[in-house]
Amino acid sequence: MPVNTTPSPTAELLRVGSRDSKLALIQTELVVAAIRQAHPTLRVEIETMKTIGDKIQDVALSKFGDKGLFTKELEVALEAGFIDLVVHSLKDMPTTLPDNMTLAAITEREDPRDALIMAPRHSYRTLEEMPSGSVIGTGSVRRVAQLRRLYPTLTFMDIRGNLNTRLAKLDAEDSPFDALILAVAGMTRLGLESRITQRIDSVLHAVGQGALGIEIRSDDQRTGLIAASLNHRATRLACLAERELMRVLEGGCSVPIGAVAQWDDSAKRLSMQAIVVSPDGEQAVEASSEIIVDLEQDEDAQARALGNTVAATMRERGAERILQAIERTPAAPVPVPVPVSG
Repeated sequence: MPVNTTPSPTAELLRVGSRDSKLALIQTELVVAAIRQAHPTLRVEIETMKTIGDKIQDVALSKFGDKGLFTKELEVALEAGFIDLVVHSLKDMPTTLPDNMTLAAITEREDPRDALIMAPRHSYRTLEEMPSGSVIGTGSVRRVAQLRRLYPTLTFMDIRGNLNTRLAKLDAEDSPFDALILAVAGMTRLGLESRITQRIDSVLHAVGQGALGIEIRSDDQRTGLIAASLNHRATRLACLAERELMRVLEGGCSVPIGAVAQWDDSAKRLSMQAIVVSPDGEQAVEASSEIIVDLEQDEDAQARALGNTVAATMRERGAERILQAIERTPAAPVPVPVPVSG
């Protein structure tokens, strides 16, 4: 559906932007339902569009670096005032937003782990059971790097497309894949939990994985008040710590950084562990830390400080050498989105 080119004129209407994939729309509907519950008199409309990441299906995403592949077109429409709020998969959001945009809310996290999806022709139930040479499909450099380190006898092959497309490729009679690695959150939201063979605890998930990020214009106080009701404290604090780690290390969704932050509400403790692994799985740097959050002070700032601390430790241990080696690989050119016009 094309973006409506009439700026939102009234306080009673909220236009929500979303990618037009099935999963993105399910996630957006979850957010819209929560907004309607909190603001029953508000009229909410969903506007959808394709992003560059949706349009490019024949090149591995790692070839492009972190350039807002799944967010840029939505931000163009948001800046122009044709939508008021954007629902993103938080893991797709760059850690540095445009100056006139802000991350207004982070929703409660779904299970953030990665999942093993076995081809129906196999009876294996875990990665450990898979024989040498088994082919695992994934489009994530982070997953490949950590899995190569843990399971060096397995083979990894890039795969693109939405979840249903990837599953169809796995299930095909002539499929080159023995299994896929996908996000538990996406499988759950699509009602495909029955296809999950193993929830993987040995791999640290992507920054922000399983959470949804709500982006608005920085000067839009009205939408900011609406979005505030969507915040989930435990998820927000964990994800802010993870995103600060990535920002400091200058990594993106195509860089092999894994991070798991967790909030212990009873102890008011925020902890985080993180890892950077070279794409070949040969080098790795790990670090962890925790803080007790003072609820009388700025909680967000304390969460970011934890991420900064862990990032600094990883730098001292050599994480930058791994990331700089990856950055020296030339990135593919990314098409520039055309601004929305009135």
